Amino acid sequence: MSAQITEADWIWKDGDFILWREARVHLLSLAVQFGSSIFEGIRCYSTPKGPAIFRLHDHLRRLYDSCRIYRMLPPQSMDEIAEACAATVAKNRLEECYIRPMVLRGYGSAGLNPVASPIETYIPCWPWGTYLGEGALEQGVDACVSSWQRPEPNTFPAMSKAAGHYNNAQLIKMEALANGYVEAIAVGPGGLVSEGSGQNLFLVREGWLITPSLDGTQLAGITRDSIVKIAGDLGIAVREQIVPREMLYIADELFFTGTAAEVTPVRSVDRITIGPGRAGPITLALQTRFLEIVHGRAGEEYGWLAYVNELAAQPDRAAARARA
Repeated sequence: MSAQITEADWIWKDGDFILWREARVHLLSLAVQFGSSIFEGIRCYSTPKGPAIFRLHDHLRRLYDSCRIYRMLPPQSMDEIAEACAATVAKNRLEECYIRPMVLRGYGSAGLNPVASPIETYIPCWPWGTYLGEGALEQGVDACVSSWQRPEPNTFPAMSKAAGHYNNAQLIKMEALANGYVEAIAVGPGGLVSEGSGQNLFLVREGWLITPSLDGTQLAGITRDSIVKIAGDLGIAVREQIVPREMLYIADELFFTGTAAEVTPVRSVDRITIGPGRAGPITLALQTRFLEIVHGRAGEEYGWLAYVNELAAQPDRAAARARA
């Protein structure tokens, strides 16, 4: 299974729109040499009021938090990047898409001192459907526990969504695919469940919704936070706790959450069927409510949708503002 990119027409770069195929970085940029790149993955959904970006402010807050950790804050403000995200969607005339703001260190430094490498900011977006394959949201996926573990806290800052961290995630994902699974679940250095290759994890046991505690080995997911809030509003009891590996096998329900994965049921782990081998009632209730909210059919009280037509009244407004 390959999530091949469907090219759009325009990419925002430091205040201007450039053609998709003109987005280039130098071979010796620090982004290429050492993975010095921070990014976010954000979904834009079609709604009755036009395309809307889900939890844009929260994603950009995490982007800037990640940049601060790596001492590479972009020159643009969060408001400018928010407008640029909306303008990029509008410029490409997309109703639904995946947006990936990227802040990277460019060409200049030869070693690990990055001062001579300029900080560059890009915003591409493109159409992207169901991340884990056609039918995954309805039928669930088969997963395994990876032999690759997540890093020890205070090695890589797991709270930062940095490109270099995803070399570990690629090893986890490729191993799963090579062994006939769709996705994998990683444990931390102590053997406790951490997260998927690029998703957070929830399980249901005796009516409780359980998710692994944030222990310095996984990313604090925006969708994870959304599901915790939605569950509370639906009267579903939520617990954040340590999760031993064996709890996966005896869960009544299990599902991944993430911007790309949304709310994807897991029907088996290591060939052990989870519950009835399909999405359970709590998973379905949360998935249904989540999809209603992101498509603007419910949940206006959350304030989670940034409407593209309101944020970018003219497609070039953000670019003009950034140049001013």
